[in-house]
Amino acid sequence: MSREAEGRDRALDQYREYLVMLARLQLDPRLRGKLDPSDVVQQTLLDAHRNQDQFRGRTDAERAAWLRRILAGNLVDALRAFGRAKRDVSRERSLETALDQSSRRLAAWLAAEQSSPSQQAQQHEQAVRLADALAKLPEAQREALVLQNWHGWSLAEIGEHMDRSPAAVAGLIKRGLKQLRGLLEEPG
Repeated sequence: MSREAEGRDRALDQYREYLVMLARLQLDPRLRGKLDPSDVVQQTLLDAHRNQDQFRGRTDAERAAWLRRILAGNLVDALRAFGRAKRDVSRERSLETALDQSSRRLAAWLAAEQSSPSQQAQQHEQAVRLADALAKLPEAQREALVLQNWHGWSLAEIGEHMDRSPAAVAGLIKRGLKQLRGLLEEPG
């Protein structure tokens, strides 16, 4: 493999946890046993690698948007395979919109709306760091945080889904946030 190809692979791989988080946010948590977000992301990165020549952007934000479009198509395909979604262009577009919104919420969790190009680039980098930090949390903490902060579930709903008491869920969220803050404060 050439150095250029290795560099492109590394450039794509840096988005892995970011894409996994976005895929998790779009999939109903009850589908987790049937569909692993990591599998969809692996297919997305494979498709991106194969179609690298179709990428016309220059910035990390443009690359992230391109990867989100590929991810949206792959999520629709995966859901269709389970018979949960029919081929519907409006559904694909709404999933792309939902992925973009999730990406913005992920970035907004870290900072307020920013407008300058340098601030937008910094916000994008922070969103990728947040996704990487979330990936380092224990599964139960990560799931509880995602269900509460992105899906808007109550402690009781999360507890029922995870087969835990609301107090146990509150503890998971508290420990998860503490660990997440520590991970995000680490240099580098």
